Amino acid sequence: MVSALPSAGAAAPRRVAVMQPYFLPYIGYFQLMAAVDVFVVYDDVAFINRGWINRNRILSGGQPQLFTVPLVGASQNRLICELTLAADPRWRDKLLRTVEQAYARAPQRDVVLPLLDKLLRVPTSKLDEFLLFSLRELAAFLGLAVEIRPSSRLYDNAHLKAQDRILDICRREQAGIYVNAMGGRELYASEAFERAGMKLNFLQPRPTSYAQGLGVAHVPWLSILDVLMHNERATVRALLDQADLA
Repeated sequence: MVSALPSAGAAAPRRVAVMQPYFLPYIGYFQLMAAVDVFVVYDDVAFINRGWINRNRILSGGQPQLFTVPLVGASQNRLICELTLAADPRWRDKLLRTVEQAYARAPQRDVVLPLLDKLLRVPTSKLDEFLLFSLRELAAFLGLAVEIRPSSRLYDNAHLKAQDRILDICRREQAGIYVNAMGGRELYASEAFERAGMKLNFLQPRPTSYAQGLGVAHVPWLSILDVLMHNERATVRALLDQADLA
């Protein structure tokens, strides 16, 4: 069953989502954030090499271009919250220049570039702090009324695994509904949430398209940077509601 997405901030039932932190993730990540009251940043789980935690894609010359935040000793044997950013600050300047060049004619570049500069200059060497700061700043920029909480600092439940750990987080947050991305359908059983007095929902984004200023076919699922560069803030906020709970 698919239903229209309720507005975030409703008094009840309390909606919770749990996701690994990504840097400047695609719009679906923020659609999930917009659908809940509490968004738990799952930062004390294993880092994923070549995943989306420290990299994403922008549009350059009509083609997707990958960008990466360099890390020290990145390994799938270490937790996200254990990793640090590369010490050489030049990668920050390089990334900013890359975005400036790629979006030289984007209508919202004068708004978005200062925001990106702020995200890149946050004074921390820790990956989890860097990612948490960017997600909170972007949520505030988009006017999302959501509490963003890091799992590594609050729950002390790393001894639990998979679904049991998610259920524990939901209990502590007094969740009535747990909302997950569609990709997690194979990971969770609705019966387990029902036994805990909760409902399990999955967020299904609707197809999203917007002018990218190049006269070519729309390139979907790029970093939120691409969405912000081409759309006014109110338009982006409306796009975040283009999803359904199933």
